[in-house]
Amino acid sequence: MTLTKWRSLSLLCILTLAVSLIVNACNLLPQQLTPLRVGITSWAGFDIALYAQEAGLFKQRGLEVQLIRFQNQQDATRAMLRGTLDANFASLWDVLQSDSGSDKPVVVMVTNISHGADGIVAQPVIKSVANLRGKRVGAKLGTVNHLILLEALKLHQIKPEEVKVEDISNETAVELMRQGRLDAAVLWQPLLGETAQAIEGDIIFTTGEVDSLVIDTLVSRSTITRTKKAELKHFIKAWFDIMSAVEIKPKEVFQKVANNLGQKGEDFAKDYAGVKKGDIAMQQQMFQSGRLPEAIAQMAKLLKSDPRAGRMPRQDVEINTELVTTVIKEWKS
Repeated sequence: MTLTKWRSLSLLCILTLAVSLIVNACNLLPQQLTPLRVGITSWAGFDIALYAQEAGLFKQRGLEVQLIRFQNQQDATRAMLRGTLDANFASLWDVLQSDSGSDKPVVVMVTNISHGADGIVAQPVIKSVANLRGKRVGAKLGTVNHLILLEALKLHQIKPEEVKVEDISNETAVELMRQGRLDAAVLWQPLLGETAQAIEGDIIFTTGEVDSLVIDTLVSRSTITRTKKAELKHFIKAWFDIMSAVEIKPKEVFQKVANNLGQKGEDFAKDYAGVKKGDIAMQQQMFQSGRLPEAIAQMAKLLKSDPRAGRMPRQDVEINTELVTTVIKEWKS
């Protein structure tokens, strides 16, 4: 081999090695994640996410999260589907009734299931759900309150049309209950307990009495689950960090969240006690055992049983099992 050929071959080997080292180095660098815009409404099962901001958990996962506050879940879901948000916290019931559009909703995680935090408060003369036949019950049609009422009626074998539903907000329902102008109302804590105490009435039903369909989720759209898969995975990892902290140091978690909300730590703790938290065990139950498709079918049946809401269930809600299943394997506390 001539000296010139040897030098050329050596240079080629060096260049090949250099390119290999550069490529491998790039692969080892942390992946640059784009900001994630997430809609959130006031609910203990969602507000627990504030701990990730207060404790820097999102940053530790290399993620910038903007939590955008909405007054109701319907508006947040609409914004997400139209592209203003990347994801949002919403009940599966609301997702099922969301407006149709160019993209479809995708459930990527379960945040919690109501287990006593929602219920029905009634005037003192009404002692049971069975006494609601022919009565006026405050519940915004199409919302989670409507679902809670339908669950209670089904449990007591009462047809939806046997109850007069007043299509009103929580705040209006509370005021009418205090004035004695409403027989019962569907509310969530702390309004549920506060109203019962104020009118000296009874809480005649809570979601703790059933395997509730009040299933709350993190939902995105199909485009984002493809283009921001890494960001969603890191968000879910941060969520599992939160769930771990709730298990290990609940007082600290509740206090930090309460401080952000302007509440007392013990008050937020009481509200959160009314839900089953969305930890890894719950994700496995909901995504890997077929519970979510089953729940959607049950919700669709309930919605059709009471057409007063004027909404038909979507047929294209997607359940993405890949993201949460992958994160469960990768997550480390």
